[in-house]
Amino acid sequence: MKNLKSGEFLIKETDPSIIFIPEQFNEEQLMIKQTIKDFIEAEIFPILDDLDKGERELMKTQLKKAGELGLMGIAIPEEYGGFEQDFVTQMLAAENIGAAYSFSVAFMASTGIGTLPIMYYGNEEQRQKYVTKLATGEYIGAYCLTEPSAGSDANSGKTRAVLSEDGKHYILNGQKMWITNAGFADTHVVFAKIGNDRVLSAFIVEKNMPGVVVGPDEHKMGIKGSSTAQIYYNDVKVPVENLIGKPGMGFRIALSILHMGRIKLGANVIGAAKKAINDSVKYANERKQFGVLISSFGAIKHKLAEQVIRTFALESAIYRASNDIDHMIKENKASGMDKGLASIEGISYYAVEAALLKVFGSEVLDFVVDEAVQIHGGMGYSAEMAVERGYRDSRINRIFEGTNEINRLLLVETAIKRGMKGEFDMSTPAEEYYNNMENCRENSVEGESFVEKRLRYIRNFKKTALILIHAASQKFGRDLLKEQEVINNISDIMIQIYTAESLALRVSRILKENLKQNPEIYKDILAVNVFDAAGIIYKKAIDAAFSISEDEEAERIYKAIKSLTCVEGVNVKEARRRIADYLIEENEYKF
Repeated sequence: MKNLKSGEFLIKETDPSIIFIPEQFNEEQLMIKQTIKDFIEAEIFPILDDLDKGERELMKTQLKKAGELGLMGIAIPEEYGGFEQDFVTQMLAAENIGAAYSFSVAFMASTGIGTLPIMYYGNEEQRQKYVTKLATGEYIGAYCLTEPSAGSDANSGKTRAVLSEDGKHYILNGQKMWITNAGFADTHVVFAKIGNDRVLSAFIVEKNMPGVVVGPDEHKMGIKGSSTAQIYYNDVKVPVENLIGKPGMGFRIALSILHMGRIKLGANVIGAAKKAINDSVKYANERKQFGVLISSFGAIKHKLAEQVIRTFALESAIYRASNDIDHMIKENKASGMDKGLASIEGISYYAVEAALLKVFGSEVLDFVVDEAVQIHGGMGYSAEMAVERGYRDSRINRIFEGTNEINRLLLVETAIKRGMKGEFDMSTPAEEYYNNMENCRENSVEGESFVEKRLRYIRNFKKTALILIHAASQKFGRDLLKEQEVINNISDIMIQIYTAESLALRVSRILKENLKQNPEIYKDILAVNVFDAAGIIYKKAIDAAFSISEDEEAERIYKAIKSLTCVEGVNVKEARRRIADYLIEENEYKF
C-alpha cells in the first residue's frame, strides 16, 4: 500500500505497517535526541531567568553553542556544513528543542524560516555564502514577512525594492514587525515587491548593510527571552545576486516555508507538552493535601491522564505525517529535482496535514500547560515554578505561522480543492454517502479486534465529514469559503479524524509487534480518545448540519450523524486512572 496523498485520509485507509511510529527510532536518532536533551539541561535551563530578561547577546551565545554541537545543521546537506537528516529526524529534533521555552523559538526561527528559504530556493553561490554559516551557528537567521499593515494578508505588504540605475542593487525601503531574532540576526530573509509588482520577491539582507535599523525588543506576554522587534529598511542597497529565486517568487516561497513552519511547530510543542506533564506529575507526587499526596486524587488523575492522551495522539499524528513527507521528498529527488527544491516541495505538498497539526498541536499544548498550572494550584501562578513560564510561552503558538483561525479555513479549503482537481476522488464517495446516508453506517463484523473496532468507528467519522462537505458544497457553492463557521466545524471534525486514526494505527502496531511492556495502557489511551472524538464530532457535525439547512434535509443529516457517531460506551474514569497510575508510578512521561 502506498502512502496517502495530502488530504486523502478522508477517503482511504492506511496500512499500519507503512506508517512511522516513535517506537521505531534508531540508535542515531536517539543519540541526537539525547544530545539535545543534555544541551538543554546543561546550557539552557540554568539560565532561563537571565534569558527572559531579554539579553540579546546571551541568547545569541547559546545559539552558537548549539551550532558548535551540530544542532543548527540537522536539516542541511553535508556539502553546506550540515548533517542532512531525514524529515522524521528533523521533527524529532524539533520536538526535543521544544522543551527549551524561548530558546526553542529563537532556535527554530534561525534553523527553519531563517535558513531554509535560502537552502531550498537559493542558488549555489547563496548556499555557499550563507547556508554554510547558518548551519554551524556562525550566522543567526531571521525571517521578515509581516508588516504593520499586512498581517495574515502577507501579499498586501508595502515594502518595496527598486532596481538601481546601474542594475547592480535593489534599493530596499520598508518596515517589518514581529521579527523573531531581530535583535541579533546576521541575515534577514526579507519579502518585498520589486517596483510596481503586485507579488512579492525574496531577498537576503545582511544586518550590517547601511540603512538596516533594528528597533527595541517588544514587551511580550511570553517567550520573553526571544528577541522580537521591528526592522526598518531605509534605502538599503541589496546586491542583485541576493535575490532568492526569480522576481515574483516571494509569495510562493513564503507560503511553502509557512507550511514547513506549521508542521515543525506541531512537533515543537510535543517537547513543551512532555516537559509540562513531567512538571505536573512530579509536583503531584510531592504535594500533600488533607494528609495525602494529591496524585492520589481522582480529579488530579483525570488531568494527568488527559494530558497524556492528547500528547500521545499528537505525537502519533506528527510522525505519521513526517514519514509521508519523507516518502514524497525521496520521490522528488528520484525524479531529478534539485535537492533543496525536492525537500520543500515534499513538505509543502502536505499542506492539509501541516495546517491540521499546527492547530491541534498548539491547542494540545495550551490544554496541557493550563492543566499543569491547575495541578500546581497557587504555586502554578508563581514565577518560581516552571509551569508559569510554560503557560505564558504556550499562548503564542496559536498565532505563530498563521493563526489557528486561518489554518482551520486553509486545511478544509486545500483538501476540497485537491479533491476537485482530481488528485484524489473526494466527490464520488461524498455524493454516495450523502445520497445513501440512512444506510451508510458501517456496522460491526464478527471477530473484529479492539483496534479494528476503533478504526471502523473512524471510518464512520469520515463519512460524517464527507456528507457535510457535500451538503455544504451543494448549498453554498463557490461561496462555501465565506461560511467560516461551517468550515470551522468541518475542520475540527477532520482534526479529530486524522489524530484518532493516527493513534489507532500506532496502537495497532504496538499490540501486533509487542512493542510495549504494558499494552493495555495504550488500549486505554485509544479507547478514551476515540470515545471523546465521537462526542466532539457529533457536536461539530450537528452545528454544521443546521447551519447548512433548517428544513427536512437538516433532520435527515442529523439522523445520519447520530448513527455515524454512535460508539460503544467506555468507562473513561477507570481508563484514565490506569493511564495516570502508570504516569504517577514512573514519575515522568514514558509513553
